[in-house]
Amino acid sequence: MTPRRLTTILLAPVVGIVLVLLVASPAAAVTLQQRLTQLSVFTQPNSTSYNGWNSARQNQPAWAAYAFDWSTDFCSASPDQPLGFDFRLSCHRHDFGYRNYRALGGFDANKPRIDDSFYFDLRAKCATYNVFVRPACNSLAWTYYQAVKNFGALAVTQTQLNKAAELKREGLHQQAMAGNRAA
Repeated sequence: MTPRRLTTILLAPVVGIVLVLLVASPAAAVTLQQRLTQLSVFTQPNSTSYNGWNSARQNQPAWAAYAFDWSTDFCSASPDQPLGFDFRLSCHRHDFGYRNYRALGGFDANKPRIDDSFYFDLRAKCATYNVFVRPACNSLAWTYYQAVKNFGALAVTQTQLNKAAELKREGLHQQAMAGNRAA
């Protein structure tokens, strides 16, 4: 086999993939239906949706043709990191869903799913914390979810934060006790 033939054989699939990516690239002009479809993909209550949204968030220029609103105020009037639990990306994706569906006139029909996705994201974040403080995180996740579900805005009271802080203190105490028993 000649070097030229080998080069042709090896480069053909690469060229084909590049062409497919260029044609299917999000940078190409998109229709309203394509925009709505992609918005739906980015706002589902599952890890695949979250990961796709987060990847796109980190590469926004590639999605410019979709004219998505990537702005956020994170958790609005509520703490972004209550008791040290980092809810910023969960709140960011929630803002993404609310702002883009409002802009496209599909907010009311999609609000329940966006709120459910928010709760999914919060619970996924809480699952990254140790078992002793996780109940406090889950309590806050439920409170944040109920606020957006029932009021459409995120406003958590100091009383709700205090309750979660007590759960966290109890969890840390249990963790210390478990550590003492193991020693």
